[in-house]
Amino acid sequence: MKICVLGQGYIGLPTAALFAVNGHRVLGVDINKKVIDTINQGIAPFDEPGLEELLKKAINSQNLIIKSNVEEADVFLIAVPTPLDKETKSADLSYVKSATEMVYPHLRRGNLVILESTVPPGSCNNLLIPILEKSGLRVSNDFYLVHSPERAIPGKTIKEMVNNDRIIGGVDKKSSRFAKSLYSTFVKGNIYLTDVITAEFVKLMENTFRDINIAMANEFAQIAGENGVNIWEAIKLSNKHPRVNVLLPGPGVGGHCIAIDPWFLTENSTRCRMISLAREINDSMPNHVFRIVKKMISGIRYPVISILGVAYKGNVDDTRETPALKFIKLAMNEGFSIKIHDPHVKDFEYKIMELDEAIYDSDCIVLLTDHAEFEKINPATIATKMRNRNLVDTRNLLNVLKWKKEGFNVRVLGCPYGDEI
Repeated sequence: MKICVLGQGYIGLPTAALFAVNGHRVLGVDINKKVIDTINQGIAPFDEPGLEELLKKAINSQNLIIKSNVEEADVFLIAVPTPLDKETKSADLSYVKSATEMVYPHLRRGNLVILESTVPPGSCNNLLIPILEKSGLRVSNDFYLVHSPERAIPGKTIKEMVNNDRIIGGVDKKSSRFAKSLYSTFVKGNIYLTDVITAEFVKLMENTFRDINIAMANEFAQIAGENGVNIWEAIKLSNKHPRVNVLLPGPGVGGHCIAIDPWFLTENSTRCRMISLAREINDSMPNHVFRIVKKMISGIRYPVISILGVAYKGNVDDTRETPALKFIKLAMNEGFSIKIHDPHVKDFEYKIMELDEAIYDSDCIVLLTDHAEFEKINPATIATKMRNRNLVDTRNLLNVLKWKKEGFNVRVLGCPYGDEI
């Protein structure tokens, strides 16, 4: 079967490669020529464990090729970005619309169209079907359509695409069954069938649930710090309860899903007070961290801050919606000098430095991302290069006693000031 995958990003490329190594002929389509050339050389354009090996296998099998133009196929899979319009707090579906416009001139009777991009409820019915039917074909009668949202996170994308359960929502049962037979070529998890709008809704529910849980953890962290409680210990003990699963606090929520999907769910609703409040809490965490830093280094003239990590989560190079960006802008707006080190991120709005350069003459280290490399930093070698020895750990990643031994004043998010954790 020939599959045309539109969008060769964090989801589209692994999906295309998985289909290719499982015997399908796959045409990947992207509008970025640099991305096309890079992939066709067997090089992944972003960091993801196992992707480059999978990609080379797919290309060597001659089942995968990347081009800029859509061609006729049996299946068209759309996996393009759906960013947030931050002014209106609604989905920007321009990429989805553009991709669908590219598909319909090539649509033939019996084809299947899959939308994997995360969208607000009703998008398949209200946006995709009218465009696809410009082909002269009619959905259900002439072609099939499903929404099958991905459930994978950066750092574990391939493993989760293969092993996680998958939801497929079709405009009819034939569409769902067609898509199930296709995904079954590589999905080992259970595949559940539903209608298209329920599938759209479920994906947004899942990430909204996590966003609210994180907001609760972040609020717990702030209250714990005020009451002399170590939130990390408190969460660990609370989760011993068989019906409790509190997530971990942090400097904010990032990534393409959790920080955005709640707004997709609520953009046409007035019943979203809890969801909106959770977004407000999580979006305010960089402000909370910045207040901690300001208090720690008050009295220092022309302070210099060293940021450890600008990826939105540990051990990936993904900076989409990273809370580090807001923290950096808050600090710069108050005249602080900022130096950044991230061993994974290559492209960012601000300069990325080597560790030694980033901490030289610094007054405070602020750890925002829980990269494994940061655990290996030796505070003894860092201490002599800094102007003032201050550390704020927003992820509870570092060995506090080890850093205090080298004369660091340490603050961990959600812990009493100076707590020995």
